Amino acid sequence: MAAEPLRVSVGEDGVGLLVLDRPDRLNALSSSVASALEDGVRRLADDPAVRVLVVAGEGRAFCAGADITELDALDGPFGFRAFVTRLTGALDTLAGCPKPSVAAVHGAALGGGCELALACDLRVVEETARIGVPEVRLGLLPGAAGTARLSHLLPAAIAKQLLMTGEPLSAADALRLGLVNTVVPDGSARPAAVDLARRLAALPPLALAAAKRLVDTGAGLPHHAAVALERETVSMLFGTADRVEGVRAFLEKRPPVFRGQ
Repeated sequence: MAAEPLRVSVGEDGVGLLVLDRPDRLNALSSSVASALEDGVRRLADDPAVRVLVVAGEGRAFCAGADITELDALDGPFGFRAFVTRLTGALDTLAGCPKPSVAAVHGAALGGGCELALACDLRVVEETARIGVPEVRLGLLPGAAGTARLSHLLPAAIAKQLLMTGEPLSAADALRLGLVNTVVPDGSARPAAVDLARRLAALPPLALAAAKRLVDTGAGLPHHAAVALERETVSMLFGTADRVEGVRAFLEKRPPVFRGQ
């Protein structure tokens, strides 16, 4: 029986863990991995015990990209389109999940692996990790929203540099450019990501989901529309039980207990 390409687990701390488990293939993204990833994200999104997702990879790399063996066997452009459509669907499910997600990047996040990291809300990266999109060297470009997400997260000239040269960024350069959130010593990406996720899980879930929605949606709106959306969203949050609990805990000088209500 073939091993499952993805491990999904739920901790008692509100953190759901998705671990790519194809270490012999550097966690290359195949159709089966994409399907398992989408199913795993949906499962954690529907689990009330989970408040934050962490995405990690087993072995020497986070994810070295798409499975080249599968790509080479595809039946022309239509087969490739079906492959990237499935992968894009999985990554869009992750990006669209209302619960925050954190990528724990070690080794390499290249090609589809970079796209997977970019689909997460936050990225914790080890010092010697590399992140980039080398597809141009195969006569291709990222096909699972990589060009769109890079151009939203980076200045145009830097996004074009990554896409046109195929050269990866070091962890330090990715941090300097704002592509990742923090750089940690080698061997500590996963525990650091889980620690960050635990801190997020202790915060009000409705406010976290709203913050994610405002940034993701507001970036594409005219300024006045983004401000109006912000005002309506914050007004809604003011009526939640979590807001009452947060204010009460502050006044009583105790840790708040948020229930997502």
